[in-house]
Amino acid sequence: MTQIGHNNGPALEPGFGFRKHAWGRARKALMKTLPLEILRVRVARAERLGIDYRSYASIRAASGHDVVAFIFSGNALEMRRGRAVAPDRQARLIGLKDAAGRIGAIYAPADPDAVLAENAPLLDATTRAPGFTESWSATRDRLRATLRRHGLPADGTVLIPATAVERDWCAAGKLAGVIDAERFFSSSL
Repeated sequence: MTQIGHNNGPALEPGFGFRKHAWGRARKALMKTLPLEILRVRVARAERLGIDYRSYASIRAASGHDVVAFIFSGNALEMRRGRAVAPDRQARLIGLKDAAGRIGAIYAPADPDAVLAENAPLLDATTRAPGFTESWSATRDRLRATLRRHGLPADGTVLIPATAVERDWCAAGKLAGVIDAERFFSSSL
C-alpha cells in the first residue's frame, strides 16, 4: 500500500530477499545455455546463409527450426524491368546455392517459369506472388502450396520482402521469419 513518504523501494516484509533470490535463479534456469560446439556450428551456419548471427538465432528461437529456404519477392529481387534479377543481387543469390532453397515470388505480368529459365543459376524455383487484393487466406494458401510443392517447411522458410505489404506474407504463411531486402542484400559478414 502506498502511503505518504513511501518511495516505492523494495518491500521490507519477511522473506523478500529469499523470494528475490529464488526468482532470479528460476529465471536464469530458463535461459538455455548452448554448448560451445553447438554455438560454433550455428554461427558457421549463419555465416553460410549470409545473415548476422543475431537474426539467425532469433529466427531459429522463434520457429524452433533451422533456416532451410528463402522466399524473395519480385521487388526484393528488383525485377522491375524484364525478367532478370538485378545485377547487384545476383552474387548474393549465387552464394546461397546449396545452403538454402531460393524461391522467387514473381508478380504479373512476368511469367514465373520464364523468370526461372532466365535466372536458373540464381533461383531454385519460382511461383506467382500473392496479389495485392488477395485475402489473407488466399495468400496463406498460395505460399503454403508453393512450399509443399518443393518439400519445404513453412517454419524453416524466411521471407525477404521489399515492401510493407509483402512483409505481411510472413504472418499469413506462418513462415519462420522476415529479413528486409535492403538488409539482406547489403549485409556483409
